[in-house]
Amino acid sequence: MSFSALGLSEEIVRAVTEQGYTTPTPIQLQAVPAVLGGGDLLAGAQTGTGKTAGFTLPLLQRLSSVERTKINGHVPIRALILTPTRELAAQVEESVRAYSKYLNLTSTCIFGGVGINPQIRLLKQGVDILVATPGRLLDHMQQNTVDLRHVQILVLDEADRMLDMGFIRDIRKVLAALPAKRQNLLFSATFSDEIKALADGLLNKPAMIEVARRNSTVEVIGQKIHPVDRDKKHPLLAHLIKTNQWNQVLVFTRTKHGANKLVEQLERDGISAMAIHGNKSQAARTRALAEFKDGKLQALIATDIAARGIDIDQLPHVVNYDLPNVSEDYVHRIGRTGRAGATGSAVSLVCVDEHQLLSDIERFIKREIPVEFIPGFEPDPKAKAQPIQLRSGGGGQQNGNRRQGGGGNGGGNSGNRSRAPQANKPAGAAATGQGQGQAQAAKPRQGGPAKSQGPAQGQNRGPAARPSALTHRSGGRGR
Repeated sequence: MSFSALGLSEEIVRAVTEQGYTTPTPIQLQAVPAVLGGGDLLAGAQTGTGKTAGFTLPLLQRLSSVERTKINGHVPIRALILTPTRELAAQVEESVRAYSKYLNLTSTCIFGGVGINPQIRLLKQGVDILVATPGRLLDHMQQNTVDLRHVQILVLDEADRMLDMGFIRDIRKVLAALPAKRQNLLFSATFSDEIKALADGLLNKPAMIEVARRNSTVEVIGQKIHPVDRDKKHPLLAHLIKTNQWNQVLVFTRTKHGANKLVEQLERDGISAMAIHGNKSQAARTRALAEFKDGKLQALIATDIAARGIDIDQLPHVVNYDLPNVSEDYVHRIGRTGRAGATGSAVSLVCVDEHQLLSDIERFIKREIPVEFIPGFEPDPKAKAQPIQLRSGGGGQQNGNRRQGGGGNGGGNSGNRSRAPQANKPAGAAATGQGQGQAQAAKPRQGGPAKSQGPAQGQNRGPAARPSALTHRSGGRGR
């Protein structure tokens, strides 16, 4: 089926075609007609399957089909899209601009980490579509520089991530400022009980779409575990990059300090690398992401704050230098590769400290991850597990509390927010950095319709009994 067959206008189809897309993905095939119908929607799809276009295209169609009426000489905000991070906000707004190229619609993005005054000037001019991170949107609401009384369509993008990052109170404050009569679209990579609860309170008799089994990982991603001692992770990573001639690899670390340290180590090995995390300035984050996308940077080292904000066509490799403390984050991390039907590989370097985290991840994704021992880097079978360092450099209160960062006209609400840790997780396990703002320099083709059909359903195989250590697994073939 073509995009025109979904009921989209010639102008929108033309813009989509110019982006190189011709065939809708499964989420788009179902979401576009549902949104065009005007009802509320709860949609779930794996990352990289085209969720952004799933709501952007019909949103543009609905807004452009109704004559715009100015209020007090200004264009009112008719659609509000909330995203959890600055990088994702930038990418969504880029998609909005790309697909509205031939429409008489305007859009902008507001975010923390940069000055607020230029955003105020843009908002005074009036825009049809506003993409925002929750904290900076609240800044504008408190200063009466944004008017949400005429919003017709609300989109919560990556809603599960927003809840993970502790944004539920901010979301409720935003909802209170919106008109009661509106269309609500909730898009999420995973469906948790918290998401269901949010949907029950927000959506009115919604259509429900779930194009892949819950919490599954994309089948086109080749997943692998390399057991290694904790002090050999950096040498093993350098070995893998050089031996396999990886020219573009995204590496996830647990902490900001760990990311900075790894950059220094890789640079000494002759591997170009930069870090992206919440303590980096917006200019530094934008530069690192742009150079990585352009192929000028061999390795980009990131914390989980960037897991939902990096969308790169044909990204071949993702490495979990440290396993995430929250199992859902594993799905989002490896989802940076294997996007739009392309193949990709996800490698995890696992030391003895992380065996329980690995068990949790395999239970969550309902599959075993094959193990491969790298000659010369086999772990010591007598090694004892040590407590995992959960705090990143920079201090601040975590575990569900908001760090008081610069607000108002400066950096905005760019402090850390996190959800309180689950009972079965170590204290601080769910803590993730929150940086709200926008990466403006990079202009990737983000969130667009995929060029091929979405990935096949994942396996639904329950985890087998765990061995006491990864060293007990047979090399290269899992258990």
